[in-house]
Formats: sequence, structure tokens, C-alpha cells
Amino acid sequence: MSVMSTDSITAPAPAAPSAHRRALLTWLAVYPTITAAFVLLGPYLGHLPLPLRTLVMTALVVPVVSYALMPLLLKAERKFARRQGRRK
Repeated sequence: MSVMSTDSITAPAPAAPSAHRRALLTWLAVYPTITAAFVLLGPYLGHLPLPLRTLVMTALVVPVVSYALMPLLLKAERKFARRQGRRK
């Protein structure tokens, strides 16, 4: 007789948002982050060549969006989707 460990029981993964919602969530994270980065760092980076400015901006923006903003937005989207499901 085998005993099933509770470690092997996992909750089902939440459904991923549609491609349209993911695109919207990504835009909601990227646009304000890039805008803020340009406002804050633009005066300091303006003298650099465009490829170097782009490198610095993306080196800062991508981690902020990937590790901070997208998880928050995806969590909010899951809560929103659950509420919408209950209303139907």
C-alpha cells in the first residue's frame, strides 16, 4: 500500500490571461516605467549615443517590469478574473 504525500498534491495552476490581456498588462507595465526612466535619467544620459542610452534604459526597465510590475499586474488580473467569473 502506498501513502500519498501531501507534498505531491498541488492546486491547479491558474489559467493564463489571453494574449490580448497579456499585451495590455505588458503595456501597462512598460509604458509608465519607460516614461519615468526618461524623466528621471534623461538629463543625465542625454549626452550618450542612442545605442548606449537604450542599453542603460533597458538594463533598468526590463528587470523592474519583469520582477516587480508584471507579477503585481498578473496577481491583480487573476483577482479581477475571479470576480468576473463569480458575477456570470
